[in-house]
Parts: sequence; C-alpha cells; structure tokens
Amino acid sequence: MIISGRRYSVLAIVALLSACGGNSSGANNEPPVVTVRPSVTPLPPQPVAGCSVRDRQNWAFSVLDEWYLFPETLPTSLDAGIYANVDDYIDALTATARSQRRDRFFTYVTSIAEENAFFSLGASAGFGIRLSTDAIGKRTFVAEAFEGAPGLAAGIDRGTEILSIGTDASNLRAVSDIITASGSAGVSNALGPSTVGTMRMLQIRDAAGTRVVSVTKAEFDLTPVSSRYGARTITDNGKQIGYINMRTFISTADQQLKNAFADFRAKGITDFVIDFRYNGGGLVSTAELMSDLLGGNRSSSEILSRTTFRPQKSENDSTRRFQTRPEATSPVKIAFIGTGATASASELVINSLIPFLGVNLALVGSNTFGKPVGQIAIDRSACDDRMRVVAFSTQNANNGGFYFDGLSKTVQVNCRASDDFTKPLGDAQEASVRSALDFIAGRTCSPIAGTSIGTQAVRTKLELLMPDQPTAAQREVPGLH
Repeated sequence: MIISGRRYSVLAIVALLSACGGNSSGANNEPPVVTVRPSVTPLPPQPVAGCSVRDRQNWAFSVLDEWYLFPETLPTSLDAGIYANVDDYIDALTATARSQRRDRFFTYVTSIAEENAFFSLGASAGFGIRLSTDAIGKRTFVAEAFEGAPGLAAGIDRGTEILSIGTDASNLRAVSDIITASGSAGVSNALGPSTVGTMRMLQIRDAAGTRVVSVTKAEFDLTPVSSRYGARTITDNGKQIGYINMRTFISTADQQLKNAFADFRAKGITDFVIDFRYNGGGLVSTAELMSDLLGGNRSSSEILSRTTFRPQKSENDSTRRFQTRPEATSPVKIAFIGTGATASASELVINSLIPFLGVNLALVGSNTFGKPVGQIAIDRSACDDRMRVVAFSTQNANNGGFYFDGLSKTVQVNCRASDDFTKPLGDAQEASVRSALDFIAGRTCSPIAGTSIGTQAVRTKLELLMPDQPTAAQREVPGLH
C-alpha cells in the first residue's frame, strides 16, 4: 500500500501498501518523493559516496536504521561484504522480522523510473496476462488477460492453459517439464524478460481447442477497472447488485471508481460485490477514495484508518476520517472476494469498513495475504534507487489491525469459494461471485478454514506466478507477465 498526498512533519513521503513490496506514486497531483539524509549516522557502514554495491548497501542500512518499523529485529552486527548485491543484504537485515511474518520481503530497493511509470499510467511491458501455476499438477493457466495488451489480442484469456513455451515452433518445451526441472519459477524464466520485443511461441489450450500462437511483449497501460467486466450491475433474483473488480490501486483508477459508483448511486444500489481476488495493493490514496465511495452513510467525524510509525517517528502518525464524495453509496451489505493474493491496500479497504458493517460484511473466497503494514519511499536519484522500507502500520476505527495471518479471522462472516477459471470474472455463475451473491441474499455458506495462501481453480491448488526478480508492475499486479 502506498500512502500519498500526506505530509509528515517537514518531509513529503510517498508510502505504499502492497503484497510483494512497495511502490511510489509519481502520479499527477501527488507530492514528490524526496531524498532523505538519515538523522543518525549508521555504524558500521561508512557515509554513502557513490553507486557501488557497498555504497548502496550502506545507504540501505541507513534508511532501515532510521525508518524501519521493527528496529528491534535488525541485527546488531552484519558484514555487508559477504553479500553480492543490495537485495540479498536487505533480506539478511530483515530476516528476523520475516521469520515473525511481519516483513515478508516487503522491504527492498527498486527503480524510481519503473515505479513512476506504473503508478502514474499503469505502464508495463509484457504479454499482459496474469498467470497461475499448479506446481503439484505441473500446469499453468491464465487467470486474467488485460485489455490493449498482446496476450488478449492473440486470443489468450482467462482459463487458457499454457501447455508449452519456446522461442520458435521447433523448440517448444512442455510446461510440465519446465516445472519438473526448475519449479514454477522456471515458467517465468521461460517466458523471457519484461522487455519490449521479447517473442515467445506458446502452445495453448482453451474452449476453442489446442493451437500454437506467437506473442511479442510490448508496452501497455494496465486499466485498473476492466472495460469488459470491471464495473457492472448484476441482477440476482430481481435485485440489483453493484459489482466492482479492482485490479490494482493506481491513480488512473480514481475517475473510473467515481464513474462506477455514481452509476450505482443513481440506480439506488445498496448491496455490493467487491472483487479483490488478485489485488496486491498500491496507492493508499486510491484505497481511501474507494472506502469513501463505500461510506456514503458515514460522517466526516468517523475514522477510516489510523497510520502509526515507530515510537521515534510518532510525529508522523495520522488519522484519516471519511470524506464526503458526491458519488458515494450507502451499502447495506458488502461481499469482498479475496484470495491469498489480496493484500495491503485492498485489505485496508476491507478492514476500514469492518467496524461499521459487522455481520453485513463478508470475506468470500479464501483467506487474504495478511499485510497490515506499509512502506515509505526514500529516493537516491543518482543511482535510480528507491528504497521501499516498511515504516508504518494501519488500524481501523476500532484499532483493529495486525492481521499478519490474513483477514478471515478478523471479519465476522467468511464464506469459502473457489476461483472458477471456467467462467469470466464478474459472471454471476462464477463460483466466488455466486457465493458472494448468496451471502447478500441471506443464504448460508461454508466458512474459510484456517489460513490459505493462493487461490483455488480448476479443482487444483493454484498460485499466482511471481518471478524471482519482479518488476515494479509485477509487485503490484501479482502474476503479471
């Protein structure tokens, strides 16, 4: 989750809540991300001088030393020289917090340019498909395809199975063989780097049969609310239900959300299905807007969320109250669809409404990821380095937070449902949507059992496919390739 548009003392910070790491905004009307000089000279690292690996490691340590939410977990002594790069050093510094499930690789260094491009426009390079793999069954499926991207243009859409991958038709290699040899990460590697012009031949299978297609990676702007199924009205037993599928929290979603909720409000809709099943997080400002649009019956004195930094940075703590929006709706019931990929900013929206809806709010699908903390961005522009460091936690009006094991035990009502790849997203007969509609109609369901990472699809355990070195866009859009 990213927080943007807030000022903490004299420092403008863009902060983030996302599942696999943080991102900065760089969007129009957002405050600039600034380079911060640590107030305490860290030891043993020496002052930062350039962009060598050691210089960057020293700088990363200084940021953690000043801002990390869990300073007590940082090692008292760690030789940076034994680590070949910045990422491995940061992972070693945060190992204790990770073992406690409080920082699961949420702290890292990324590219300033990449993040700004994604958060302002949704800009990315790839096939524009979201992939899930079944490591046990050794299969790979398309969970979603994005409009305006090469994959959908080649006829690849939700439910398509990728059978083989090659650089040309003569060297196609079966996905099952790739997973056997290299695990799920081997599939990402076989699909090639996220660079424009990378071409792959894919043998695919869908309702139309089995065929081989050629797809070339290109730049595209990811639409956060799909033009095909992102916002729609579902009629169920004569009742109108508002459905929103929110892919990611980026600034281009703001007007899309306002338009959708204005339409729901005009129709008098008071029951909603909010589909966050693949939403890995993003801008806090957009998440707060969404909560406002679902808070038409909330007053400006009521608390949406609290943001809390470590004690030494408590002057940056803040409280966000609901804001009146002309497009806001007044929900009676909301069913949130979630999976193990639902994280951070999307969890913030759910958590912010728990105190006000109680048993009229349900989590449908499987348990969420569990990330009640967020990152701020500290830039070092000379090296194109943006340090995303876990620096704050969020709580709702009841001080509820710290759901590191997901939200299934936090919400009062939860309903287990599969992620049904045989139906389009937003289809009233898709398993998770169907279960959400059942909750709204007052029908019973089976609860989500324990914690669950990943999604259920095609009767098999599937997990969204993440490369070992994700791009800024892949951190925010799990499974993106």
